[in-house]
Amino acid sequence: MSGDPLLSGLAPMHPGEWLREMILPAIGLAKAEIARRLGVSRQTLYDLIAERQPVTPAMALRLGKLFGNEAEFWLDLQQAYDLRLLEAQMAEELAGIVTLKAA
Repeated sequence: MSGDPLLSGLAPMHPGEWLREMILPAIGLAKAEIARRLGVSRQTLYDLIAERQPVTPAMALRLGKLFGNEAEFWLDLQQAYDLRLLEAQMAEELAGIVTLKAA
């Protein structure tokens, strides 16, 4: 793993969990209102916060605009989550790959 703090020893956090646990309680608006402001259906927002859907680039742009941060923040969360899950799934396969060393 890299030295990226998003990839440290903590369990991977889906961006929907971050949104559900950190952002929405602080904002204090109904989920339906958040969905309306994002320009997405309530189901789309519910699928994201239930961790059934990933943050796409389009959703990252929407979230970044609404919450005043960068789209890259949301995409970085998604990428870190995806990498951690995939790394665990591929652990045995990756263990069989010998790392090359420069001559």
